[in-house]
Amino acid sequence: MIGKYSDQMTFEYILGRMLDRVPDTVDKREGGVIYDALAPAAAELAKAYMELDVVMDETFVDTASLQYLMLRCKERGITIQGETAAIIQGTFTPPDLELTAGTRFSCDAVNYTVTEKISAGVYRLQAETLGTAGNQYSGQLLPIQTVNGLQTAQITGVLIPGEDGDTTETLREKYYASIDGEAFGGNVADYKEKVNAIVGVGGVKVYPVWNGGGTVKLVIISSDYTAPSSELVQQVQTEIDPETNHGEGLGIAPIGHTVTVVGVTGQAVDIRTNITFVSGWGWDAARSQIEDAVNAYFAELAEGWQDAEATIVRISQIETRLLDLSCVLDIADTTLDGQTKNLQIAADSIPVLGEIGGIT
Repeated sequence: MIGKYSDQMTFEYILGRMLDRVPDTVDKREGGVIYDALAPAAAELAKAYMELDVVMDETFVDTASLQYLMLRCKERGITIQGETAAIIQGTFTPPDLELTAGTRFSCDAVNYTVTEKISAGVYRLQAETLGTAGNQYSGQLLPIQTVNGLQTAQITGVLIPGEDGDTTETLREKYYASIDGEAFGGNVADYKEKVNAIVGVGGVKVYPVWNGGGTVKLVIISSDYTAPSSELVQQVQTEIDPETNHGEGLGIAPIGHTVTVVGVTGQAVDIRTNITFVSGWGWDAARSQIEDAVNAYFAELAEGWQDAEATIVRISQIETRLLDLSCVLDIADTTLDGQTKNLQIAADSIPVLGEIGGIT
């Protein structure tokens, strides 16, 4: 049968088949004894076929809802990842100010709680709101309670990005990824699966035998697709293969694998272009829109970094996105780092916006 069962097995169709089996010598008209006896059964059968459609949809990964998709994923050892809290770095003055764990601050609509001291005037804070809302790289922290002697409080970086957790579609992608690359005993697919499951990691590239037999290099990107903090890199290193016990199998890595974890780096890209603006606009007024458009393109490249053989910044893509801005009438003569050609980003790097301006 092609399509849904309920599309064909309707009440009318089922009842018609039933009545066809009754001799024509019997009154089969609506309201007759035979009709009234068969109609309730036909209605129940039609309902059963509708429910069978639901069963079929929930059986297959491609159409299963989240509840049943989670059960299919359990068959492959895949668990759903919930929301996590962002860990940020806060810098406070005076530097000799001592904050106690549990002291609360606010930035925009997100509250943060001090968890521990990093160094003089620098503390770790955890977002009270789960998900990506806490991933703020800068901003003023306002004390929720009185902090005697506090002069200034600023967010100075994200140490471990918060994540929104799996949706139905991201979980479905994990399922298919587990089939496309079978993870086993420290192979490339195994490292990708284990590292991507660590909170704060958004992707990883695996380089086996990169420095001789038994060596593995992992290059990671944070879950917000920026260069990871040194703390996140160190956390992944410890979980995979602790530095003090390289190759001893005390982490996730198999015995004999010496794993080195590093973070992806940002490569600044300078852009110069000749833009004809709509009347009433100029570089100063349009700069923020232009930078946002370029940054959005670079973010897309960073998101696909894990699976890309090479990351290439394309002039055509930049010009297309700038032309979509309502303040831009035309664009030409765009250069990347002074060259009139596409720019291939260095291995294990992602593009970040350097200087941008008009051609003079």
